[in-house]
Amino acid sequence: MTEQLKSTPVVPKEIYYPETDGKPMAESDLHRERMYALIHLLQRFFAGQQVYVSGNLLIYYEQGNPHKSVAPDCFVVWGVEPHFRRVYKLWEEGERPQVVFEVSSKSTQREDLSTKMRLYAGLGVEEYYIYDPTAEYLDPPLAAFRLVGGGYVPVEPVNGEVRLGDLAFVPGAGEPPEFVSALLGLRITLDEENRLRFYHSITGERLLSDEEARLQAETRADQAEAENARLREELARLRGV
Repeated sequence: MTEQLKSTPVVPKEIYYPETDGKPMAESDLHRERMYALIHLLQRFFAGQQVYVSGNLLIYYEQGNPHKSVAPDCFVVWGVEPHFRRVYKLWEEGERPQVVFEVSSKSTQREDLSTKMRLYAGLGVEEYYIYDPTAEYLDPPLAAFRLVGGGYVPVEPVNGEVRLGDLAFVPGAGEPPEFVSALLGLRITLDEENRLRFYHSITGERLLSDEEARLQAETRADQAEAENARLREELARLRGV
């Protein structure tokens, strides 16, 4: 009698998705500082909402292939829980980034304007911003692109050239471009020190960092206390005390 050999079930090997790609986080202290500032400003703006803001985090976009990843300097995703993650897997999260920022540098500018641009378009990222904090590699140092028909088209600044008939009104020399993001609900521009600045599209208020917000709260508290002291003195004077 021949004994039948039982086949051993094949257990699929677990795929490891690294948490780092081995590349440096930023080219310089300036790039790292501006990247962190950008991430924290948007995190603060969307706090309490179902919006995930992160940056320098690996996004894996092809299940089963740990070689297919990208790490935007800053990205925004709507409709997912804003908790801490080690990596972002598109097939598990179910939502793609809708807005991406790249803090460009001498070593990344070509990739930002070519390889990454094609990749983000393929992933369906609707708004793509490239920012050069040194103002040495991009002219102007802030550019915006919108996804149209599977590819990106440049977004014209809202403070760009305006034509009325035969007359053309151009922005002042050296004036930075200003863009309006319908997704973020923000106006985006640069200040005199080439720092990214965000303004609420409705209220016009500038987004503040944690430190700026703290200083503003302290100033307002001091002003309120000074006003209360003045009112107490005025009341005492009227009472003849």
